[in-house]
Amino acid sequence: MLVALPAVGCTSQPTAGASPGPAFNTTDTAWILLMIPMAERARLLTDLAPSRTADPSLAELAAKTGSTLRGDLRRLRAVLRLAGVPDTRPHDGHDMPGMVSLGILEKAAATNGQAFDRILTDALRAGFTQSRLLCAGEQTHGQADEATELAAAIARRTAEQASRLEKLRAAQPAGRARRGGIRTAGHLITTQASLTRR
Repeated sequence: MLVALPAVGCTSQPTAGASPGPAFNTTDTAWILLMIPMAERARLLTDLAPSRTADPSLAELAAKTGSTLRGDLRRLRAVLRLAGVPDTRPHDGHDMPGMVSLGILEKAAATNGQAFDRILTDALRAGFTQSRLLCAGEQTHGQADEATELAAAIARRTAEQASRLEKLRAAQPAGRARRGGIRTAGHLITTQASLTRR
């Protein structure tokens, strides 16, 4: 069976031998296993903001985003445990659309001021965009209420954060608001997730 998920760069399947709860399908678990590292990477970036940003408003947004990410991580891991699937971290070392890359983290840790602000805003914008696409895919093709409801909640929070970020970007001088070289996901691809019901 084919299920559609936004572009993720690679697919993930539950580990052989794992037994998800009966209400969970492979879209649910694939979504959770991707959202966890995305949130972890984004949190590492937002944690750099207090000592590096030149914009108090951006520092406040980063702090709120980091707090939200911590809560989302707790919920994602709880739902994964409920599914009965271990966190095998299939995306460790991967740099996919919307995910803060290890290179971006290194670059951000080595800069400050307006240069850091550009890195942070571009990375947050890309992450918000991809998170909403992934959550939309989960709501459409996921099965477990616990997962689809969490996807809807994350999508709502992400939309609010994205709106705040765009207001900050609009208030910045043109030179500071320009976009950097971070990839964003603007299209959907079809990924194969076989529901082993044979």
